[in-house]
Amino acid sequence: MTEVALAEFTLIPHPSAPAASVRRITVDMTRPARDRIGLAYRIHGDLDAIRWPDPVASDFAHELWMHTCFEAFVAGDGDFYRELNLSPSTRYAIYDFNGYRGAMRDADERELTIAFDRGTATLTAHVSMPALASVDVWRVGLTTVIEDVSGAKSFFALAHPRAEPDFHNEAGFVARLAAPGIA
Repeated sequence: MTEVALAEFTLIPHPSAPAASVRRITVDMTRPARDRIGLAYRIHGDLDAIRWPDPVASDFAHELWMHTCFEAFVAGDGDFYRELNLSPSTRYAIYDFNGYRGAMRDADERELTIAFDRGTATLTAHVSMPALASVDVWRVGLTTVIEDVSGAKSFFALAHPRAEPDFHNEAGFVARLAAPGIA
């Protein structure tokens, strides 16, 4: 895929769990500085059929992926990658890994802004990531978990490299996001 500093992507549903209520999920992604990522996720479809978490004060929380949640996986050089979980409630989680699901830990860096507009089903976030600032081109996986009002879940991503949903599989980190000034 082309290395970009700004792009729009469309997520596709995993074939084992499509969402009848969602027609499309788009993501605008930007890297306004070497250490920052900007994300804007938008869901297109029957928004009343989605189970939305209640809005709360923005704070760190675990297991956000168990409900409607927007995610990004950002990898640099080697086996280090960071997982961002961004809930429509405005809660978030940021985890660091070394290797496939290896050495999972809460990230020390938690400087971010997050907002959700339920009317347009748009979540925006700007996240500071100094741990990845030295990397010229990030490998990124963009994903979303949708929980419908019945409790059923569907899984959207740029790519689904396995028969079961697995957002941590680096074969799904197919977007490339270049630092400003990198061609």
